[in-house]
Amino acid sequence: MNVQDIRQLFPILNQEVNGKPLVYLDSAATSQKPIQVIEAIDKYYREYNSNVHRGVHTLGTRATDGYEGAREKVRKFINAKSTEEIIFTRGTTTAINTVAASYGRANLQEGDEIVISYMEHHSNIIPWQQVAKQTGATLKYLPLQEDGSISLDDVKETITSNTKIVSVMHVSNVLGVMNPVKEIAKIAHENGAVMMVDGAQSAPHLKIDVQDLDCDFFAFSGHKMCGPTGIGVLYGKKKHLESMDPVEFGGEMIDFVGLYESTWKELPWKFEGGTPIIAGAIGLGAAIDFLEEIGLDNIEAHEHRLAAYAMERMSTIEGMTIYGPKDASKRAGLVTFNLDDVHPHDVATVLDAEGIAVRAGHHCAQPLMKWLKASATARASFYLYNTEEDIDKLAAGLVKTKEYFSDVF
Repeated sequence: MNVQDIRQLFPILNQEVNGKPLVYLDSAATSQKPIQVIEAIDKYYREYNSNVHRGVHTLGTRATDGYEGAREKVRKFINAKSTEEIIFTRGTTTAINTVAASYGRANLQEGDEIVISYMEHHSNIIPWQQVAKQTGATLKYLPLQEDGSISLDDVKETITSNTKIVSVMHVSNVLGVMNPVKEIAKIAHENGAVMMVDGAQSAPHLKIDVQDLDCDFFAFSGHKMCGPTGIGVLYGKKKHLESMDPVEFGGEMIDFVGLYESTWKELPWKFEGGTPIIAGAIGLGAAIDFLEEIGLDNIEAHEHRLAAYAMERMSTIEGMTIYGPKDASKRAGLVTFNLDDVHPHDVATVLDAEGIAVRAGHHCAQPLMKWLKASATARASFYLYNTEEDIDKLAAGLVKTKEYFSDVF
Protein backbone atom coordinates (compact mmCIF):
# COMPACT_ATOMS: atom_id res chain seq x y z
CA MET A 1 0.00 0.00 0.00
CA ASN A 2 1.54 3.33 -1.03
CA VAL A 3 1.39 6.50 1.03
CA GLN A 4 -1.39 8.07 -1.06
CA ASP A 5 -3.57 5.00 -0.50
CA ILE A 6 -2.77 5.15 3.21
CA ARG A 7 -3.73 8.82 3.39
CA GLN A 8 -7.18 8.03 2.02
CA LEU A 9 -7.82 5.90 5.12
CA PHE A 10 -7.47 8.93 7.43
CA PRO A 11 -10.64 11.07 7.14
CA ILE A 12 -9.21 13.99 9.13
CA LEU A 13 -6.46 14.63 6.57
CA ASN A 14 -9.03 15.49 3.89
CA GLN A 15 -9.71 19.03 5.09
CA GLU A 16 -8.48 22.58 4.91
CA VAL A 17 -7.12 24.62 7.82
CA ASN A 18 -7.10 28.38 7.40
CA GLY A 19 -7.98 27.89 3.74
CA LYS A 20 -5.02 25.59 3.07
CA PRO A 21 -4.85 21.79 2.80
CA LEU A 22 -3.95 20.36 6.20
CA VAL A 23 -0.32 19.29 6.64
CA TYR A 24 -0.25 17.37 9.91
CA LEU A 25 3.28 17.20 11.37
CA ASP A 26 2.50 16.57 15.03
CA SER A 27 2.19 12.79 15.26
CA ALA A 28 4.73 12.57 18.10
CA ALA A 29 2.12 14.34 20.24
CA THR A 30 -0.78 12.26 18.92
CA SER A 31 -1.32 10.41 15.66
CA GLN A 32 -4.39 10.57 13.47
CA LYS A 33 -6.79 7.62 13.31
CA PRO A 34 -7.59 5.45 10.28
CA ILE A 35 -11.16 4.61 9.39
CA GLN A 36 -10.65 1.02 10.58
CA VAL A 37 -10.05 2.22 14.15
CA ILE A 38 -12.92 4.69 14.07
CA GLU A 39 -15.28 2.00 12.78
CA ALA A 40 -14.12 -0.58 15.35
CA ILE A 41 -14.92 1.80 18.22
CA ASP A 42 -18.21 2.82 16.60
CA LYS A 43 -19.19 -0.83 16.14
CA TYR A 44 -18.54 -1.60 19.80
CA TYR A 45 -20.82 1.22 20.96
CA ARG A 46 -23.47 0.52 18.33
CA GLU A 47 -23.61 -3.28 18.48
CA TYR A 48 -22.21 -4.80 21.68
CA ASN A 49 -21.64 -2.10 24.28
CA SER A 50 -21.49 -3.91 27.61
CA ASN A 51 -19.23 -4.38 30.59
CA VAL A 52 -16.72 -7.19 30.49
CA HIS A 53 -15.97 -10.28 32.58
CA ARG A 54 -19.00 -9.99 34.85
CA GLY A 55 -22.00 -10.95 32.74
CA VAL A 56 -22.96 -14.14 30.93
CA HIS A 57 -25.35 -12.47 28.49
CA THR A 58 -24.50 -12.23 24.79
CA LEU A 59 -23.39 -8.60 24.69
CA GLY A 60 -21.19 -9.09 27.75
CA THR A 61 -19.56 -12.13 26.17
CA ARG A 62 -18.90 -10.26 22.92
CA ALA A 63 -17.42 -7.29 24.78
CA THR A 64 -15.19 -9.58 26.84
CA ASP A 65 -14.01 -11.37 23.72
CA GLY A 66 -13.20 -8.03 22.09
CA TYR A 67 -11.36 -6.71 25.14
CA GLU A 68 -9.34 -9.85 25.82
CA GLY A 69 -8.78 -10.34 22.10
CA ALA A 70 -7.11 -6.92 22.05
CA ARG A 71 -4.83 -8.04 24.89
CA GLU A 72 -3.68 -10.98 22.79
CA LYS A 73 -3.02 -8.63 19.85
CA VAL A 74 -0.84 -6.49 22.11
CA ARG A 75 1.01 -9.56 23.37
CA LYS A 76 1.88 -10.60 19.82
CA PHE A 77 2.66 -7.02 18.79
CA ILE A 78 5.48 -6.72 21.35
CA ASN A 79 6.24 -10.47 21.58
CA ALA A 80 5.47 -10.90 25.28
CA LYS A 81 5.42 -14.46 26.59
CA SER A 82 1.89 -14.32 27.99
CA THR A 83 -1.19 -12.12 28.14
CA GLU A 84 -0.65 -12.20 31.92
CA GLU A 85 2.18 -9.75 31.24
CA ILE A 86 -0.06 -7.22 29.42
CA ILE A 87 -1.75 -4.63 31.64
CA PHE A 88 -4.12 -2.10 30.07
CA THR A 89 -3.60 1.41 31.47
CA ARG A 90 -4.66 4.94 30.55
CA GLY A 91 -1.33 5.46 28.80
CA THR A 92 2.43 5.55 29.19
CA THR A 93 2.21 7.98 32.11
CA THR A 94 -0.05 5.67 34.12
CA ALA A 95 2.13 2.67 33.29
CA ILE A 96 5.33 4.31 34.54
CA ASN A 97 3.57 5.62 37.64
CA THR A 98 2.32 2.10 38.37
CA VAL A 99 5.85 0.69 38.31
CA ALA A 100 7.24 3.55 40.39
CA ALA A 101 4.45 3.40 42.98
CA SER A 102 4.27 -0.38 43.27
CA TYR A 103 7.64 -1.89 42.40
CA GLY A 104 9.63 1.21 43.36
CA ARG A 105 8.17 1.73 46.82
CA ALA A 106 8.48 -1.96 47.67
CA ASN A 107 12.05 -2.42 46.47
CA LEU A 108 13.86 0.87 47.14
CA GLN A 109 15.43 2.12 50.33
CA GLU A 110 17.95 4.71 51.43
CA GLY A 111 21.24 4.25 49.60
CA ASP A 112 19.67 2.71 46.52
CA GLU A 113 19.87 4.42 43.13
CA ILE A 114 17.42 5.13 40.32
CA VAL A 115 19.06 5.96 36.98
CA ILE A 116 17.33 7.92 34.20
CA SER A 117 18.62 10.33 31.53
CA TYR A 118 18.49 14.08 30.85
CA MET A 119 16.36 13.50 27.75
CA GLU A 120 13.42 11.89 29.55
CA HIS A 121 9.83 13.04 29.18
CA HIS A 122 8.39 14.45 32.40
CA SER A 123 6.33 11.24 32.71
CA ASN A 124 9.60 9.36 33.17
CA ILE A 125 11.10 11.87 35.59
CA ILE A 126 8.46 12.98 38.09
CA PRO A 127 7.34 9.48 39.22
CA TRP A 128 10.97 8.64 40.03
CA GLN A 129 11.49 11.96 41.82
CA GLN A 130 8.49 11.16 44.00
CA VAL A 131 9.46 7.59 44.81
CA ALA A 132 13.03 8.73 45.57
CA LYS A 133 11.65 11.22 48.12
CA GLN A 134 9.40 8.55 49.64
CA THR A 135 12.08 5.87 49.94
CA GLY A 136 15.30 7.82 50.43
CA ALA A 137 16.75 6.50 47.19
CA THR A 138 19.04 8.67 45.05
CA LEU A 139 18.05 9.79 41.55
CA LYS A 140 20.96 9.81 39.07
CA TYR A 141 21.11 11.00 35.46
CA LEU A 142 22.91 9.51 32.49
CA PRO A 143 24.91 12.25 30.75
CA LEU A 144 24.38 12.96 27.05
CA GLN A 145 26.87 13.22 24.23
CA GLU A 146 27.14 16.40 22.16
CA ASP A 147 24.48 15.16 19.71
CA GLY A 148 22.15 14.09 22.52
CA SER A 149 22.91 10.38 22.33
CA ILE A 150 23.81 8.12 25.26
CA SER A 151 27.24 6.52 25.45
CA LEU A 152 27.41 2.97 26.79
CA ASP A 153 30.66 3.92 28.53
CA ASP A 154 28.68 6.52 30.49
CA VAL A 155 26.00 3.91 31.21
CA LYS A 156 28.62 1.56 32.65
CA GLU A 157 30.05 4.37 34.77
CA THR A 158 26.68 5.63 36.05
CA ILE A 159 24.99 2.30 36.87
CA THR A 160 26.50 0.71 39.97
CA SER A 161 25.81 -2.16 42.33
CA ASN A 162 23.62 0.28 44.28
CA THR A 163 21.38 0.88 41.26
CA LYS A 164 18.03 -0.86 41.61
CA ILE A 165 15.99 0.69 38.76
CA VAL A 166 17.00 2.06 35.35
CA SER A 167 14.30 3.84 33.33
CA VAL A 168 15.11 5.21 29.87
CA MET A 169 13.04 6.24 26.87
CA HIS A 170 13.49 4.11 23.76
CA VAL A 171 13.21 7.08 21.37
CA SER A 172 13.47 10.74 22.34
CA ASN A 173 10.40 12.85 21.62
CA VAL A 174 12.69 15.89 21.16
CA LEU A 175 15.98 14.70 19.71
CA GLY A 176 14.74 11.70 17.77
CA VAL A 177 17.59 9.71 19.32
CA MET A 178 17.09 5.93 19.35
CA ASN A 179 18.64 4.72 22.58
CA PRO A 180 20.44 1.35 22.91
CA VAL A 181 17.96 0.06 25.48
CA LYS A 182 18.85 -3.59 24.91
CA GLU A 183 22.48 -2.91 25.80
CA ILE A 184 21.46 -0.67 28.71
CA ALA A 185 19.21 -3.45 30.04
CA LYS A 186 22.13 -5.88 29.93
CA ILE A 187 24.30 -3.51 31.96
CA ALA A 188 21.44 -2.91 34.41
CA HIS A 189 20.94 -6.64 34.92
CA GLU A 190 24.68 -7.22 35.40
CA ASN A 191 24.43 -4.81 38.33
CA GLY A 192 21.27 -6.37 39.77
CA ALA A 193 18.90 -3.62 38.60
CA VAL A 194 15.65 -3.84 36.66
CA MET A 195 15.10 -2.01 33.37
CA MET A 196 12.04 0.09 32.48
CA VAL A 197 11.63 1.31 28.89
CA ASP A 198 9.41 4.25 27.92
CA GLY A 199 8.22 3.08 24.52
CA ALA A 200 5.78 5.91 23.79
CA GLN A 201 7.80 7.06 20.76
CA SER A 202 9.04 3.66 19.61
CA ALA A 203 6.04 1.31 19.66
CA PRO A 204 4.22 3.29 16.91
CA HIS A 205 7.24 3.26 14.60
CA LEU A 206 9.52 0.27 15.27
CA LYS A 207 9.05 -3.47 15.56
CA ILE A 208 9.18 -4.17 19.30
CA ASP A 209 10.32 -7.45 20.83
CA VAL A 210 10.36 -7.18 24.62
CA GLN A 211 11.94 -10.60 24.99
CA ASP A 212 14.82 -9.62 22.74
CA LEU A 213 15.22 -6.28 24.53
CA ASP A 214 15.08 -8.22 27.82
CA CYS A 215 13.53 -5.21 29.56
CA ASP A 216 11.64 -5.82 32.78
CA PHE A 217 8.94 -3.25 32.02
CA PHE A 218 7.84 -1.55 28.79
CA ALA A 219 5.18 1.17 28.48
CA PHE A 220 3.41 2.75 25.51
CA SER A 221 0.26 4.67 24.54
CA GLY A 222 -2.42 3.87 21.98
CA HIS A 223 -3.04 7.43 20.78
CA LYS A 224 0.45 7.79 19.29
CA MET A 225 0.03 4.64 17.17
CA CYS A 226 -3.25 5.26 15.33
CA GLY A 227 -5.32 4.14 18.32
CA PRO A 228 -7.70 6.08 20.58
CA THR A 229 -6.77 8.32 23.47
CA GLY A 230 -7.07 7.06 27.05
CA ILE A 231 -5.62 3.59 26.44
CA GLY A 232 -2.07 2.37 26.98
CA VAL A 233 -0.10 -0.70 27.96
CA LEU A 234 2.25 -1.73 30.71
CA TYR A 235 4.25 -4.85 29.89
CA GLY A 236 6.02 -6.44 32.82
CA LYS A 237 7.85 -9.69 33.29
CA LYS A 238 5.51 -12.04 35.09
CA LYS A 239 7.85 -12.55 38.04
CA HIS A 240 7.79 -8.83 38.79
CA LEU A 241 4.07 -8.30 38.27
CA GLU A 242 3.24 -11.24 40.53
CA SER A 243 5.28 -9.71 43.36
CA MET A 244 3.80 -6.21 42.95
CA ASP A 245 0.76 -4.85 44.77
CA PRO A 246 -2.03 -3.09 42.89
CA VAL A 247 -2.11 0.70 43.03
CA GLU A 248 -5.84 1.11 42.31
CA PHE A 249 -8.46 -0.76 44.31
CA GLY A 250 -12.12 -1.47 43.65
CA GLY A 251 -14.19 -3.58 41.33
CA GLU A 252 -12.79 -5.94 38.68
CA MET A 253 -9.42 -6.44 40.41
CA ILE A 254 -10.67 -8.34 43.45
CA ASP A 255 -10.99 -12.03 44.15
CA PHE A 256 -12.68 -11.94 47.58
CA VAL A 257 -13.70 -8.98 49.73
CA GLY A 258 -14.30 -9.37 53.44
CA LEU A 259 -15.06 -6.74 56.05
CA TYR A 260 -11.41 -6.19 56.93
CA GLU A 261 -9.34 -8.07 54.38
CA SER A 262 -9.49 -8.64 50.61
CA THR A 263 -7.61 -10.68 48.05
CA TRP A 264 -6.77 -9.87 44.44
CA LYS A 265 -7.46 -11.52 41.12
CA GLU A 266 -4.63 -13.13 39.24
CA LEU A 267 -2.66 -11.36 36.51
CA PRO A 268 -3.35 -9.27 34.56
CA TRP A 269 -6.63 -8.21 36.14
CA LYS A 270 -5.31 -7.31 39.60
CA PHE A 271 -3.89 -4.12 38.04
CA GLU A 272 -7.11 -3.17 36.19
CA GLY A 273 -9.41 -1.88 38.91
CA GLY A 274 -12.83 -0.54 37.94
CA THR A 275 -14.61 -0.76 34.62
CA PRO A 276 -11.78 -1.10 32.12
CA ILE A 277 -11.18 0.98 29.00
CA ILE A 278 -13.14 -1.41 26.80
CA ALA A 279 -13.68 0.73 23.71
CA GLY A 280 -10.10 1.97 23.94
CA ALA A 281 -8.69 -1.55 24.04
CA ILE A 282 -10.82 -2.61 21.07
CA GLY A 283 -9.68 0.50 19.18
CA LEU A 284 -6.05 -0.25 20.06
CA GLY A 285 -6.48 -3.78 18.76
CA ALA A 286 -7.79 -2.39 15.46
CA ALA A 287 -4.82 0.00 15.31
CA ILE A 288 -2.41 -2.90 15.78
CA ASP A 289 -4.13 -4.81 12.96
CA PHE A 290 -3.75 -1.73 10.75
CA LEU A 291 -0.07 -1.13 11.56
CA GLU A 292 0.82 -4.77 11.03
CA GLU A 293 -0.95 -4.77 7.67
CA ILE A 294 1.26 -1.83 6.62
CA GLY A 295 4.33 -3.38 8.28
CA LEU A 296 6.39 -1.77 11.03
CA ASP A 297 9.57 -2.23 8.99
CA ASN A 298 7.97 -0.31 6.13
CA ILE A 299 6.82 2.44 8.49
CA GLU A 300 10.29 2.79 10.00
CA ALA A 301 11.97 2.96 6.59
CA HIS A 302 9.43 5.53 5.33
CA GLU A 303 10.03 7.76 8.35
CA HIS A 304 13.81 7.55 8.01
CA ARG A 305 13.47 8.76 4.42
CA LEU A 306 11.24 11.63 5.51
CA ALA A 307 13.60 12.63 8.33
CA ALA A 308 16.58 12.63 5.98
CA TYR A 309 14.68 14.69 3.41
CA ALA A 310 13.45 17.14 6.06
CA MET A 311 16.94 17.69 7.45
CA GLU A 312 18.27 18.21 3.93
CA ARG A 313 15.58 20.80 3.11
CA MET A 314 15.62 22.59 6.47
CA SER A 315 19.41 22.80 6.80
CA THR A 316 19.52 25.10 3.75
CA ILE A 317 17.44 27.73 5.58
CA GLU A 318 19.65 30.47 7.04
CA GLY A 319 19.47 30.74 10.81
CA MET A 320 18.13 27.21 11.28
CA THR A 321 19.29 25.15 14.28
CA ILE A 322 18.41 21.44 14.22
CA TYR A 323 18.81 19.48 17.44
CA GLY A 324 19.88 15.86 17.75
CA PRO A 325 22.00 13.58 15.55
CA LYS A 326 23.02 15.00 12.17
CA ASP A 327 22.88 11.53 10.66
CA ALA A 328 19.21 10.91 9.82
CA SER A 329 19.75 7.13 9.97
CA LYS A 330 20.40 7.52 13.71
CA ARG A 331 17.13 9.30 14.46
CA ALA A 332 13.43 8.61 14.37
CA GLY A 333 10.97 10.46 12.15
CA LEU A 334 11.01 13.88 13.76
CA VAL A 335 13.03 17.08 13.53
CA THR A 336 13.23 19.56 16.40
CA PHE A 337 14.50 23.01 15.50
CA ASN A 338 14.67 26.75 16.12
CA LEU A 339 14.86 29.73 13.80
CA ASP A 340 17.19 32.52 14.93
CA ASP A 341 15.38 35.39 16.63
CA VAL A 342 11.92 33.83 16.14
CA HIS A 343 10.17 32.27 19.13
CA PRO A 344 8.97 28.68 18.47
CA HIS A 345 5.39 29.67 19.26
CA ASP A 346 5.59 32.38 16.60
CA VAL A 347 6.96 29.81 14.15
CA ALA A 348 4.06 27.47 14.92
CA THR A 349 1.53 30.29 14.58
CA VAL A 350 2.74 31.36 11.15
CA LEU A 351 2.89 27.74 9.99
CA ASP A 352 -0.65 27.18 11.23
CA ALA A 353 -1.80 30.05 9.02
CA GLU A 354 -0.41 27.96 6.14
CA GLY A 355 -2.35 24.90 7.32
CA ILE A 356 0.77 23.25 8.78
CA ALA A 357 0.51 21.73 12.27
CA VAL A 358 3.76 21.49 14.27
CA ARG A 359 4.43 21.42 18.01
CA ALA A 360 6.12 24.27 19.91
CA GLY A 361 7.21 24.47 23.54
CA HIS A 362 9.34 22.43 25.92
CA HIS A 363 7.71 19.13 24.82
CA CYS A 364 7.41 17.96 28.45
CA ALA A 365 11.21 17.79 28.61
CA GLN A 366 12.33 20.84 30.58
CA PRO A 367 15.59 19.28 31.86
CA LEU A 368 16.52 18.52 28.26
CA MET A 369 15.65 22.09 27.21
CA LYS A 370 18.04 23.33 29.90
CA TRP A 371 20.73 20.97 28.55
CA LEU A 372 20.10 22.31 25.03
CA LYS A 373 20.26 25.89 26.38
CA ALA A 374 16.87 26.56 24.81
CA SER A 375 13.71 27.73 26.56
CA ALA A 376 11.57 26.08 23.88
CA THR A 377 11.81 24.54 20.41
CA ALA A 378 9.57 23.74 17.46
CA ARG A 379 9.10 20.14 16.30
CA ALA A 380 7.89 18.54 13.10
CA SER A 381 7.12 14.86 13.51
CA PHE A 382 6.25 12.42 10.73
CA TYR A 383 4.23 9.24 10.41
CA LEU A 384 3.15 6.73 7.80
CA TYR A 385 0.70 9.18 6.18
CA ASN A 386 3.22 12.00 5.59
CA THR A 387 4.89 12.73 2.26
CA GLU A 388 7.84 14.63 0.85
CA GLU A 389 5.32 17.18 -0.38
CA ASP A 390 4.39 17.84 3.26
CA ILE A 391 8.03 18.59 3.99
CA ASP A 392 8.30 20.87 0.95
CA LYS A 393 5.35 22.85 2.33
CA LEU A 394 7.02 22.93 5.76
CA ALA A 395 10.25 24.28 4.27
CA ALA A 396 8.35 26.91 2.27
CA GLY A 397 6.41 27.86 5.40
CA LEU A 398 9.62 28.28 7.38
CA VAL A 399 11.10 30.53 4.71
CA LYS A 400 7.90 32.58 4.82
CA THR A 401 8.12 32.73 8.62
CA LYS A 402 11.69 34.00 8.48
CA GLU A 403 10.80 36.61 5.85
CA TYR A 404 7.78 37.78 7.84
CA PHE A 405 9.73 38.38 11.03
CA SER A 406 12.61 39.96 9.11
CA ASP A 407 10.13 42.49 7.74
CA VAL A 408 8.58 43.06 11.17
CA PHE A 409 11.90 43.76 12.85
